[in-house]
Amino acid sequence: MKDPVAWYDKHASTVASRYESVDPESLYDWVTDLLPEPPALVLDVGAGSGRDAAWLAAKGYEVFAVEPSKSMRLLATELHPSPSVRWVHDSLPKLDYAVRSGLSFDVILLSGVWMHVPPGQRPRAFRKLVNLLRPGGIIALSLRIGPEEPERGMYGVDSSEIESLAKKHGTIVHRAVEREDLLGRDGVRWKNYVLRFPDDGTGALPLLRHVILNDDKSSTYKLGLLRSICRIADGSAGLVRLTDDDKVSIPLGLVALTWLRLYKPLLAADFPQNPKNVRGGVHIGFAREDFCSLMAFSHLDMRVGIRLGPADSAALHGALRDAAGTIRTMPAHYMTFPDGTPILPVNHTPRLPRGLTPNVIDEPYLRSFGEMLVPWRIWQAVQRFAVWIEPALVEEWIRLMQRYAETQGRELPRDRAAAAMIWSDPTRDVGVAKRQARDLLESSKLYCVWSGKRLSTRSLDLDHCFPWSAWPCSDLWNLMPANRSVNQNEKRAKLPSATLMLAARDRIMSWWEAAYGSSSPLIRKRFELEAASSLPGVLPLDPDLDSCFEGAFAQRTKLRYDQRVPEWLGEKYVE
Repeated sequence: MKDPVAWYDKHASTVASRYESVDPESLYDWVTDLLPEPPALVLDVGAGSGRDAAWLAAKGYEVFAVEPSKSMRLLATELHPSPSVRWVHDSLPKLDYAVRSGLSFDVILLSGVWMHVPPGQRPRAFRKLVNLLRPGGIIALSLRIGPEEPERGMYGVDSSEIESLAKKHGTIVHRAVEREDLLGRDGVRWKNYVLRFPDDGTGALPLLRHVILNDDKSSTYKLGLLRSICRIADGSAGLVRLTDDDKVSIPLGLVALTWLRLYKPLLAADFPQNPKNVRGGVHIGFAREDFCSLMAFSHLDMRVGIRLGPADSAALHGALRDAAGTIRTMPAHYMTFPDGTPILPVNHTPRLPRGLTPNVIDEPYLRSFGEMLVPWRIWQAVQRFAVWIEPALVEEWIRLMQRYAETQGRELPRDRAAAAMIWSDPTRDVGVAKRQARDLLESSKLYCVWSGKRLSTRSLDLDHCFPWSAWPCSDLWNLMPANRSVNQNEKRAKLPSATLMLAARDRIMSWWEAAYGSSSPLIRKRFELEAASSLPGVLPLDPDLDSCFEGAFAQRTKLRYDQRVPEWLGEKYVE
């Protein structure tokens, strides 16, 4: 069987002309009434000439158009230039970019694509599609029924396969429509499916609720582990990796680091974490010598990217090693599915060197402890619903601490416990970025990334690209030089629209390069570590500015569609 991508690269012009002759409004009359109200996020897999992506964008949707053929993508961008369509080099069955982006889609469209997926790879491909679908979303899939064309890399398809895969993956066949080929090809007809993913159909939320509220607990450890996962999903999702069996791999050292940050203020305040824990680290498995050596070390400094002196480095390494061991043998071991298999299995690194002293806390170091595997559906639920899940975790954690304190004959006021449970977000610190901007003003020209206006010391403002009120993040990549009037009177606490952010791309990347890429090695390394930690799809070992922008754009899309952050259109700044 020949490679279909090579065939489409060779025949792109002919194929595009044929596709463009069909009116998408007529082609998709079987699904248009089921499309959600915009704004909504669409994944167009095998987007071809861009006809369908442009049609959806014109209706008000934001579209990620996946197309593996370079020639087809180039033609599509010429035929249908639209700021609402993001072109992506990706393909089934992996859909690597789409998965790494962390996005969930309201609609996934596959028009004339399934016949190019080898039959042996179809179960995996279908699983990927369902994993990318938001609860309540739909997959609109067109099956080409007709003669195989090996020269085009086509395989036979049948409707029973799709119906079987849908059933296995918890999706509902909402509609099935058969129709003739609109191009009039002999022997070709189409079977069109609308597959719907029911709301809360994953089982993830009921499972999490059971662990939080009903599961037996001899300590707060299960709650601590789940809250650590919540915090990682909210602030360090760039450090996770998707495995081949659709689990999310989190560096075990990152789980341990987040765990220590959560527990340190509670133990310092003598809040009991089990019935025997009467003070500090007494009867707490991970609170050993190294943890005690960190008592003067602020829990707020337990974060990715921090640089450590020799003493703190050795103590933190030992504390992380002990915390990772406790996590592996206690909550990760005892949190199980009904059949007894662990919900959050751990692949650990045995016999970690005791004397290891890292200079900087980065992903390779955190992965040296091993990895924790989170089922994709649970990870998605935590990412989407953390605003509900985390408060439930905190309330149950406070209740347990109060119960333990009562058995010890002491009282734990709720307000004191709640104050210690607050996750302190990063300080709103723009100092480094402002110094870099002022240095550039003295040595060269500096421009507002949004308006293109030249800046002066009087007009310079440092803008959080993604508003602090929606996503507290003062990473260097998120701080942009802006005209004070534009920032304070127009953009304010809004999210830049897709159109505006794409229009500002060159100015944003020029700022990153001038302020951080050409700066001192320490500042450049900090920029890279922060981007790799918080932005989806940015590779930690060798991040480049293109991938940083793509990650930032994906994060913008997540904030827009997961949190519904209001947009700033900035239309007068877009040509």
